[in-house]
Formats: sequence, structure tokens, C-alpha cells
Amino acid sequence: MGTKLSLMNRITDYPLLVLAVAFFALWLSSRIGSSILKKRRKLEEDMREDFGVIQSATLTLLGLIIGFTFSMAIGRYEERKNYEEAEANAIGTEYVRADLLPSGVAARVRMLLSSYLDQRILFYKTRDAQQLQQINTSTTQLQSELWSALQSPAAAQPTPVVALAITGMNDVLNSQGYTQAAWWNRIPSAAWVLMGVIAICCNLLVGYGARRAEAERVLMLVLPLVVSISFFLIADIDSPRSGVIRVQPQNLISLAQSLRTQ
Repeated sequence: MGTKLSLMNRITDYPLLVLAVAFFALWLSSRIGSSILKKRRKLEEDMREDFGVIQSATLTLLGLIIGFTFSMAIGRYEERKNYEEAEANAIGTEYVRADLLPSGVAARVRMLLSSYLDQRILFYKTRDAQQLQQINTSTTQLQSELWSALQSPAAAQPTPVVALAITGMNDVLNSQGYTQAAWWNRIPSAAWVLMGVIAICCNLLVGYGARRAEAERVLMLVLPLVVSISFFLIADIDSPRSGVIRVQPQNLISLAQSLRTQ
């Protein structure tokens, strides 16, 4: 089961692949409903009213689940945006609070923060897995150096002023952890499976209930296409790194430009 869920996560990292796979699966479901199921058991006219109720209820359920899943994706996207802003605020605040430290320590902290800021911008921009691993390694190393740079003045001068700088550094390190957790927080694979199963059932029913050949051809293209586009949009928003709609590090870039002009 774990392998299947991992495979689902890898597929949803590629929204165009989701679009292609979903459209083919749903189109095939409509074909099966209109050809195989209809040939095996023809839908009688006196059963059409009850069938229409079931079909409408199933389509309504699919629409609700797609809407709910879309809302989940939007919520996660907004969360990633908020944490990007929080990271920029934390780094900018700590850069200013470095003035509270001894001059030598303050200069080193500012230099490390500038390098750290560059790594955080790259984290948001990169799409390459190998480069991402290098960025994470550099980020971890810079975090250790930043914390080590504050240990000596904190031990030598345990004053409230130095404690304020220590608190700001805590915020910098914690904000990166919150961001990473938000990027790992994806739509559950079980939700994708459930949505896909219901979509297949809907297309089976639509194909099975079509009365005329012209209607079959239209329904077997329109409904799978519309649902597949919905799946594509959800996967695109939910994918932090592979989608078209991504969180841009606007606040971090603005902060980096501001620091360079100082």
C-alpha cells in the first residue's frame, strides 16, 4: 500500500501527466459504459428515471469532492505563501538585531544571513532534485554557523539585549522548518484515489445512460476533459515545485535587494 501511495505522490508531481492519464482513464470508462455495459444489459425506459437520480447524485458527489480537494490545494498554497513572507520577516528582523551584538560578531552574522537568504531564494526557485539536495545541505550548514556565531557573545554577555538577538535567530531557524513542513503537506494520496474512483464511476454511468450515438461522442469527450482539467489544476496548485502555479519568493527577493543597497 505504501508503494502505491508513493507512486501516486510521484505522479501528482507532474500535472501534465495527471491531465493525460486522467483523460485517457475517464474516456475509456465512458467507452466501456457506452459499449460493453450497454450491450450486456440495455437500459429500459421505465428504469431511466431511477437511473437519472443515481447518475445525478454521483455527479454531484464528484463535483463536491473536486471542490473540496481544490479548496485543500488552495489552502496549502496560501500556507506556503504565508511562510515565505514569515521567513523574509524573520531574516530581515534578525539582520537589524545584529546591531545589538559586538561589532565583529555582528559583521559575521550579517554575512552569514546574506548567504542564508540566497539559499532560501534558491530553495523556492529550483526544480532540480540534485540542486535542491545541495541547497538543503548548504542551508543546514549555514544554520549551524549562524547559531555558533551567537553562542560566544551569549555566554560572555547574557544580557536581555543579546537574548533578543538569540530570539530573533530562533525565529529564523524555526521559520525554515515551518516552510519545509508546509511544502511536505500535500493532498493525501487516498483523496486522489477516492476522487479518481468516483470520476470513473461517473463516466461509466454517463456512457451507459447515453441514448444516441451523437450524445455518446460528445459526452465521452466533454466530461472526461472537464474533469481531467480539474485534476490538472488541483495537481498543479498542490505541487510546490513542478507546477505552473508556484509560490514565488517575492518577499525574500525584495529583502535581498534591500540588503544589497544598504
